[in-house]
Amino acid sequence: MGHAGAAAAAVRYLRSAPGPVETLPRPTLRCVGEDERAPVAQGDFRRVLGNFATGVTVITAPAAEGEDSPAGFACQSFASLSLDPPLVIFMVGRTSTTWPRIARAGVFCVNVLNAAQGELCRAFAVSGADKFTGVPYDAAPVSGSPRLTGTAAWIDCTIQAVHTGGDHLIVVGRVDALDTGETPDGPLMFHRGKFRRLDG
Repeated sequence: MGHAGAAAAAVRYLRSAPGPVETLPRPTLRCVGEDERAPVAQGDFRRVLGNFATGVTVITAPAAEGEDSPAGFACQSFASLSLDPPLVIFMVGRTSTTWPRIARAGVFCVNVLNAAQGELCRAFAVSGADKFTGVPYDAAPVSGSPRLTGTAAWIDCTIQAVHTGGDHLIVVGRVDALDTGETPDGPLMFHRGKFRRLDG
């Protein structure tokens, strides 16, 4: 069915419900205490979850007031969330030094990388460097965020909400504009710790 089909089915279901849909209570999240044993080892968590193949994106934002350069970081934890209204999400570590700059901007652009952009992804995964040096881009139409050249797709967004999720933040963006790129390559994939190409 795909993300869009599943979202459309959920919208139809909610609209046909006889009464208001009750909100479930929010679960309590807390860190594992120093005197506790984690339910699963972090190494096992990474190894098993690494079997779930994902696309790869670069999240960018324009320079906020008082800053000299735009912000950006490589992100594989991105997904569509809602069709009506159009929402997407990405997850970012709470210790990220790039996230506060994106939060100050209040907007972002999701750049979906193509299969030939592995090196570009590595450049944006480095902390503390000027990630935009030598990288061609223009301004996304609504937010002005860097829209990287040659990507498979781009999604221009306004930050709608931010939620906590363990050691990460869950950022919800409302989509203001989007389109596919003009590239012959398929999407860049990440699986078991390596970049992959989507065959077929």
